[in-house]
Amino acid sequence: MPTETRMIQLRRRVAKSLLTTNWPRYRRALGRILLYTLIIAGAIIELIPLYWMLASSLKPIGELYRIPPKWVPSRLEWINYVKAFNYLPFGRFFLNTVVIVVFTMAGSVLSSSLVAFSFARLRWPGCDRIFVLLLTSMMIPAASTIIPEYIIFKHLNMVNTFYPLILPTYLAPAFYVFMLRQFFLTIPREMDDAARIDGCSNFRIYWQIMMPLAKPALGVVAIYQFRGAWNDFFRPIIYIHDKAKFTLSVGLDLMKSGGIGEAGEPWNQIMAVSLVATLPMLLVFFFLQRMFIQGIVVTGVKG
Repeated sequence: MPTETRMIQLRRRVAKSLLTTNWPRYRRALGRILLYTLIIAGAIIELIPLYWMLASSLKPIGELYRIPPKWVPSRLEWINYVKAFNYLPFGRFFLNTVVIVVFTMAGSVLSSSLVAFSFARLRWPGCDRIFVLLLTSMMIPAASTIIPEYIIFKHLNMVNTFYPLILPTYLAPAFYVFMLRQFFLTIPREMDDAARIDGCSNFRIYWQIMMPLAKPALGVVAIYQFRGAWNDFFRPIIYIHDKAKFTLSVGLDLMKSGGIGEAGEPWNQIMAVSLVATLPMLLVFFFLQRMFIQGIVVTGVKG
């Protein structure tokens, strides 16, 4: 009997020892399961509006107003996409938006990087004071400057053209200058000294050394500008009056305010155009998310 008692005690000690040894591993596994569960739940919640947009774009108009809502269309109405692009010239709107986005991205990247290089790598009288003044301009609401800006472009005969939407990005937006300056400060100055010894000018240092090294930060600037220009509604509706020059956001608003048929606004067609307008943003972030995250990290390393 004592032998059996010792065996039972020995088994309990072994089980307790195994439990104590494996508990950190179990805790990490449980933590991962909880984390992945929360991530999946959050992803599903975020994807619900996108799915509703897709489902609504394929529904007959009558199913959009059902209560309770019908999550799966009874039949797929692919004709909604054809009707939407025939209802208004969205192909032209899409092309207009692409033109504006391409030129504003180029302007933001080139002008902001050049100014940021000057603030970060060159020393000239009043450099820090002017940089602080540049940062204070970020506190001015954009709506408060739209009237004097409109008057300037009106006197330049640029209203109802793409110039008011493109030219301001060639004046080095302050936020992008700040981001790129933070990145340029992380690059050792010894590279500048070595390049100057080899006979490089300041512009060659900027173009041939800094710009290739700043690809992650430049990618962030390009993505931010792409998102802002692609979704911009406020400035195009102020400056553009000709229907042939509308952007996608203005075209969508025009379609929403038009209304057709007895059911009112063609929400299934509006959802179809909205989905097409959303896809470029999704694709850009999907394929460039690594560059985007890397650029966000490196631009905040040094102040």
